[in-house]
Amino acid sequence: MTPADDPRLDRYLAKRNFTVTPEPSGGSPSEALPRFVVQQHAARRLHYDVRLEIDGVLVSWAVPKGPSMDHAVRRLAVRTEDHPMDYAGFEGAIPKGEYGGGTVVVWDAGVWHNLTESKGRLKPPAEAVARGHVRAWLEGEKLLGAWDFVRTDDRNWLMIKVADAAADPELDPVRDEPRSVLSGRTLEEVAADPGAEWHSDRPPS
Repeated sequence: MTPADDPRLDRYLAKRNFTVTPEPSGGSPSEALPRFVVQQHAARRLHYDVRLEIDGVLVSWAVPKGPSMDHAVRRLAVRTEDHPMDYAGFEGAIPKGEYGGGTVVVWDAGVWHNLTESKGRLKPPAEAVARGHVRAWLEGEKLLGAWDFVRTDDRNWLMIKVADAAADPELDPVRDEPRSVLSGRTLEEVAADPGAEWHSDRPPS
């Protein structure tokens, strides 16, 4: 199945004019561990797009305030359309007037492990999303540890740091680490050079 034939990507493809936007339209699943990416996105409002690779697509949430390392903090996470795999390596400028128009940087990236359990067994990630609770262990350059994604209604979820050894209310990578893990650029630097889109089909090492 090609990305264009995958019904999970229908909403993503329908919202975009690929003769105008530099966003990718395809991509292949990872050969090893599934990937995650967090993209800082200055659209109408600044937010962070958190994406988990699940069965060959990037299941996505928009988190307005970004991930927190404090297990006492609950972040709103709005479920958005699934994205194609190549989006994990995209940063650049989406033209004004296009869906999601604004600047994007790859704020963090790495691999993730499914920790979602039910009755003593691991629950497949796609089933976990459908049932409204995913526990994901993230191994990125900025984020480390487990987070719960918990659905509260049709679109809205919460992203909550699990109280594990990596939880630390004093750490605030959203505030302190603004640069892309792919290019080292900030949103402002990308916006100043909108023709220099960065595309990569591999996560940072």
